[in-house]
Amino acid sequence: MNMPPLVTVVTPTYNRLPELGELLESLSRQTYKRLQIVIVNDNGASVDPVVRLYPELDIRVVDMERNGKHVAARNRALAEAEGEYVMPCDDDDLLVPTHMETMVAELERSGADLAYSDAEIVEFVWKDGARTAASRLPFAYRHDLEAMRRFSTFVPSGSLYRRSVHDTLGAFDERVYHYWDWDFFLRVSERFDVVRVPTAGVLYAFAQSGGTNLSGQLEDMRPYLDLLSEKHGLGELPTKNFFLLLEEPDVRGRKAETTIVWDGEPFRSRYAASAAADAADAEKAARD
Repeated sequence: MNMPPLVTVVTPTYNRLPELGELLESLSRQTYKRLQIVIVNDNGASVDPVVRLYPELDIRVVDMERNGKHVAARNRALAEAEGEYVMPCDDDDLLVPTHMETMVAELERSGADLAYSDAEIVEFVWKDGARTAASRLPFAYRHDLEAMRRFSTFVPSGSLYRRSVHDTLGAFDERVYHYWDWDFFLRVSERFDVVRVPTAGVLYAFAQSGGTNLSGQLEDMRPYLDLLSEKHGLGELPTKNFFLLLEEPDVRGRKAETTIVWDGEPFRSRYAASAAADAADAEKAARD
């Protein structure tokens, strides 16, 4: 009997242990079980307090000696990837339990080289040690390669591709930084087969106020967007607020139907439970 393909999940992280705990919780719930998880700690606080709580997962932690930023951390993770397939996933995003099974099945069925899924853009708030949805927005657009040169609707978290594409393309381009994912999508699309999966299996964490989410920052993005445009011949591209761009007529015209699968329940992690227990013990000790 043939073994199902090994999937390597590539996750950079930096000082977001509660969010990382929820990602690992979502990975522990996957119906597809043959996975390797490579976490690259970008010179932040130790991730061991989270990782040790998920012994059933095959997790490899790489500690960076200096803070190289997220694209360099992703490239470092690729050096550890053993899977036939690679799935990037940011440390604050989440995957519904059937997501990996759906994505593997699509690559196996279609023979494509990269599959990306629809998502829900979720503004999370913390409540009782877990993130709950303050707002949810379906993010589903037709697969249109020419339109993707004007505005990318590729969500890298939860996408799945054959590790062998890097043999042809090399690593992620650290020079374009904020737009490494758009650049990767365009590079793959030029030489390989790409498909969209019309299921919102990814919960993409996004705060409209920006916060620590790179997608919320505009002031320093222009040079990287210009470099991306020059690299791929994209012409002049705007750096408008993400949600304003979604209202542009050509983007609205690409909206597509999708299947919503998240039941809205939080992914309460073992790390949150452990922290709550420690806090209760400390409070009891203080009373005693």
